[in-house]
Amino acid sequence: MDVVTGAAGSNAGGSPDLTTALLTAAVWLVVGALVGFGIRRLTVWLCRLEELEHGSERWQVWGPPILCALLFAAFGFRYGPTPLLLIRSLWVAVLVQVIFFDAEHRLILDRVMFPALAVALALSFLTPHLGFVQSLLTGLGAGLLFLVLALVGAMIFGADALGFGDVKLVAFIGSVVGIYKVAIVSALFLGVLFAGVVSLLLVVTRIRSMKDAIPYGPFLAAGALVVLWQLGAQ
Repeated sequence: MDVVTGAAGSNAGGSPDLTTALLTAAVWLVVGALVGFGIRRLTVWLCRLEELEHGSERWQVWGPPILCALLFAAFGFRYGPTPLLLIRSLWVAVLVQVIFFDAEHRLILDRVMFPALAVALALSFLTPHLGFVQSLLTGLGAGLLFLVLALVGAMIFGADALGFGDVKLVAFIGSVVGIYKVAIVSALFLGVLFAGVVSLLLVVTRIRSMKDAIPYGPFLAAGALVVLWQLGAQ
């Protein structure tokens, strides 16, 4: 399956020149770190609301700011100082929150996904090659597909093979990437591929067994991040 490709690395293709790209990446690196610390604080607050215990291991504390900083820098380099960079960076922040919260608690919270979905639909008017109708329909279609998979998985395996949080996450991903250049197909394909490869490695190395479940949210989010970056400032 072909993965979405972005615009060529030239001004005509919508990419910033090298100097502008590097400066934007440097500034956005710092912004991303600050946003990542905010995500960590948000996680602590959400844990209190959900009556969960928040972890204090290094990856839980430092993971969000480090990953967010690196991703913001990568997106800053790719998009340059454009309004679209602000929109894409917002989605990066949402997906980073999902990655770490789901990895820690195996939960994707309605408190996060429902507001994110509402904002995604609102900002679809300002997103090139998206628009409200495409955002809504792609989100609904992707969400319904995973809802069916979740229900079938529950019937076959007697447990939640896919959680309903994953369903809402996929609906969000569909609403932000759309169907342009089969972006949603590529995002879901990559998410499933990442999950399969990591699961296989965990089994081969005997870190996990075949019976152990893993959270799908981080891998679906990773697939969405790759596609959002590749779309570029089109």
